[in-house]
Amino acid sequence: MAQTHRTGSMRRALRREAPSTVGLLADEQDFAAMRRYRTFTFDDHPAYLQQVEGLLRALAAEEVHTTVALFDPEEYEQFCTTAGIDPDSAASRTRFTAGIAANGATVPYTGQPIDRLVPLLINAAVCRATLEYATLVLAEAGECADCGQDIGTASFDQASHALKRLLDGAGPGSHHLVCSIPTEDEPLLAVLHTETAEGSRPRLDHTEGAAFVTVLAAGLALESAGGVVIRTTVAGQDDRVRGWRLQRGRLTPLTAGEVFSAYCTDAHTGDPVSPEPGVDYCAGYAIIQDGPPH
Repeated sequence: MAQTHRTGSMRRALRREAPSTVGLLADEQDFAAMRRYRTFTFDDHPAYLQQVEGLLRALAAEEVHTTVALFDPEEYEQFCTTAGIDPDSAASRTRFTAGIAANGATVPYTGQPIDRLVPLLINAAVCRATLEYATLVLAEAGECADCGQDIGTASFDQASHALKRLLDGAGPGSHHLVCSIPTEDEPLLAVLHTETAEGSRPRLDHTEGAAFVTVLAAGLALESAGGVVIRTTVAGQDDRVRGWRLQRGRLTPLTAGEVFSAYCTDAHTGDPVSPEPGVDYCAGYAIIQDGPPH
């Protein structure tokens, strides 16, 4: 009897050391696509989400480190075709989920409610796709005709330094940064959230930071139009919004009037929009930069 108890305790200890990955169908459309498989037994998306949340809580109660991965039915079908396996199989879904845990959009489960977890997962997927596309733009930028320097590498270094200087100038507070770059195929948009305490370095998500720098680097490499906006929130103060225009491979500060105009004009109609209460529209600050990457 004592040996049986000891064996059970050892297995529970090992279980805590074996990480788990849960594939999640985040929206109704993806969920509907999986319903064509006989072995996928769920027929209601809200109920499915509740069951997933229950599973995540149970794993957390066992002290199992769990990662939630975005399950894409189209990618799953392609995976099964390439691997020559039956898509109508729980084992196939398990194999696919194990793969996306290493290469796809994931979020660690730390007890988030499901209605918070789903947007986080979708944001991670968008961030990853943006990073991949911007990386491709940099890879195709080529070499500088004058000096032979790799434009993509130089642009990435310059963008990394620019982000550091942007955050240094923003000071303490919660910062919401947006970088938008038009390209021939589709616009690139990166969003970064940071927290900076007085006298401390900014805290930011690694994936968001990488995507932001890569998107800005793509704009520098292309010498594209575009821009960066920072909205800063400090307790007890009005929010501050600052902006920069990307011009010929450099970030140029906008005036307070230009920031106000950008925020208080409807992008589609050009009509004026009422200013947001509790917001100060401020000029961007100068950022010391190297020359254009080419």
